[in-house]
Order: sequence, then structure tokens, then C-alpha cells
Amino acid sequence: MERTNQSLGRLDGLGSLLPDLELFIYAYVLKEAVLSSQIEGTQSSLSDLLLFENDEAPGVPITDVQEVSNYVAALKHGLARLRQGFPLSLRLIREIHSVLLAEGRGSDKDPVEFRRSQNWIGGTRPGTAIFVPPPPDLVMECMGALELFMHEERRDVPPLVKAGLVHVQFESIHPFLDGNGRIGRLLITFLLCATGALREPILYLSLFFKAHRQAYYDLLMRVRETGDWESWIEFFLQGVKETSEQAVNAAQRILALLNSDRKKIETLGRSSASMLRVFHYAQTRPILNIQNCAEALAVSFPTVSTAVDGLERLGVLREVTGRQRKRLFGYDAYLGILNEGIEPLRQP
Repeated sequence: MERTNQSLGRLDGLGSLLPDLELFIYAYVLKEAVLSSQIEGTQSSLSDLLLFENDEAPGVPITDVQEVSNYVAALKHGLARLRQGFPLSLRLIREIHSVLLAEGRGSDKDPVEFRRSQNWIGGTRPGTAIFVPPPPDLVMECMGALELFMHEERRDVPPLVKAGLVHVQFESIHPFLDGNGRIGRLLITFLLCATGALREPILYLSLFFKAHRQAYYDLLMRVRETGDWESWIEFFLQGVKETSEQAVNAAQRILALLNSDRKKIETLGRSSASMLRVFHYAQTRPILNIQNCAEALAVSFPTVSTAVDGLERLGVLREVTGRQRKRLFGYDAYLGILNEGIEPLRQP
């Protein structure tokens, strides 16, 4: 617990070190969306999501990328509501769920509503399932108790432990017909922010859960079958510790990269002004097209085109389509850091 708190504290301290914390949060929100959706079986990569945002056809089924895009929107919605002072409540959970299943796969599975029918995990029916959650007539009672626990102030349950307990309980109740895994992972970050354990939403555990997914599933079942909460909490705290350390390392490398590339651009003198604007845009859109960039920056197409050519010559951007029209440019070094651990899970 102490070692995990130290690692989380170093991560939380990034806010005072990074010149643009929102940029770092944006990058990690995209990464978390891809990873959390991969755990549910999508094959979308970060590049697929970025292509989708540029109105380009991704290399995987569009439903996969739509699912990831919905996750980004759901995460942003939840964070915005918390920042407005809205409590982490059943109402907010349902709101987030409605955004998550707004379009594409799962949109017919009663978004917003807690389930009114029995669901199960694994197998073809409850009798052959790996796990059967509570019956529908008990879902509201279970979720009401979970909401009370989230709001209860107890000195004997630190925020990190509470987040771990809430995650297991939510996954075990499985209150929705679809989207439970993704909502349950979002709750971890939302709860840490709501309790003040994190000032900014910069901790996402999907990479750890993906890397240790069999242990993750096994430990959830051990809680349900034998009440072994301690082994789960130990695993959860280890995940927070490792994830915090990875995020700090990635942030430091991103910061060093951005500083290095900015210095390259600034050596060009007066001609660097428009390049620096495009360079900053590329940090929020690591795969960009000139037209969208020009519209976002409110400058002319030729101005952006010239700046992009300069960034190409410096080795900051690289043309990735090989086309003469509607070309796309990637900020490869930046994408390389974000892509670590994000390779899609290939089905056997």
C-alpha cells in the first residue's frame, strides 16, 4: 500500500511538471479507450482510431473503431460531469453508459437502463456459465448498496482499496446487458478523482489488466467463490503501482521528445512560427491531414502545407499514405511511445 501510494503520488505530481497536462490526458484517454475495448474483443489499434477521426477507413471493421470512439466520448463525459461537481452516482453511471452504447455494437442493449433480464458470463446459458450475476429483481438493491459504499467516508478503507473493491463489486453485479467491463474500468479512475486520490484523471489500468488478463479473471472469480478479497487487492495495488510508474516514464519521454523537436523547429527562426502551431496540433492529432489542421488553426491550406513540408524535412512528421491527394502525416516518434503495449489481441 505504501509503495503504491508513493508511485501514485509521483504520477499525480506530473501536473506541476508537464507544460500541457491536458495534452497528456488526451493521449492517455485515447490509449485507454483502445486497450479497454481490446479486452472486450475489438481489434482496433490506436492508428485505426486516429484514421477514423480523420474520416479515413481504418484497417479493421468500422464497428470496432466506433466502439473505441464511443469509449472516448463516455470517458470525457464522465470527467466533465465530475469537474462540474456532479457526484459519482448511479445516475452518472447510467449517463456514461448511454454515451458508451450510443452507436454501433451494443446500442440495442438498453443503454442507460439497468438490466431487466438475467445475464451470465461464459457458457451458452446460466446452467453452463462460468459466473451468473444477481437476478434482475436484485440489481437495483445491489447497485444502491454499492452507491452508498462509494460515498461512505471510512478511515479504514483508503481510496485505493475502495476503488479496487468497487471495481470487483460492480463487475460481479454486472448491472447492464452490455458494456459492464468498460464501465467498471472507468469507475476506477472516476472514483480516485472523486475521492481526491488523484487530482487529474491520469491513471488507467487496462494495460495492466490486458497484460495479466488470466490472473485478472481468476482473481475476480476467487473473490466471488471464496471471498479472497486480499489476493485481489494485492493484485490491484500492484497494477496501480506498475501503471503509475509506466505513465511517469512515458510522460518523461514524451516531454523530452516534444522539447527536442520544438528546439529543432525554433532553430529555423522566423519561418518557425507556423510550423510550431502545426507541431502543437500534431500533438493532439498524431495522424493529421492538412485540411483539418488548417480549419482547426484558422489558417490557409498553403500555410499549413508549407509548415508540414518543413516538419517532414526535420523528420518530425512522415507522410503515411503514399497518395498525392488527401495525404496523411504521422508524428511517428510520439505515436511510438503511445503505442507501447497496445497491439490488438489476436483471437486464436
